Amino acid sequence: MKLPPEQQADLVDLGFMDARAKLLDIAAFLDRVERHDQEDDYRVKDLYKMLSNLNDSGAERVKNILIGLSDPSTEPIAKAHTKGAAGAYDPEAVL
Repeated sequence: MKLPPEQQADLVDLGFMDARAKLLDIAAFLDRVERHDQEDDYRVKDLYKMLSNLNDSGAERVKNILIGLSDPSTEPIAKAHTKGAAGAYDPEAVL
């Protein structure tokens, strides 16, 4: 149900400062990574690829980013190659 304009929350007022801070965090992270010549890491490469989704319009941004960072395989692996999740899919990981 869509509320009339006078009853709608001002989403920009509620969320802009938080979104701004997150964007600055990402920019600072990328600056540090580049300063230390670590931009060849598959996770950083994937992050750069996914940032282009922010320019897309519509309601699919989050879905496209999640899919883009996820492991596309459907078969389970016998043993994990790390202790924790990496946050992005490494197609060169030794299985």
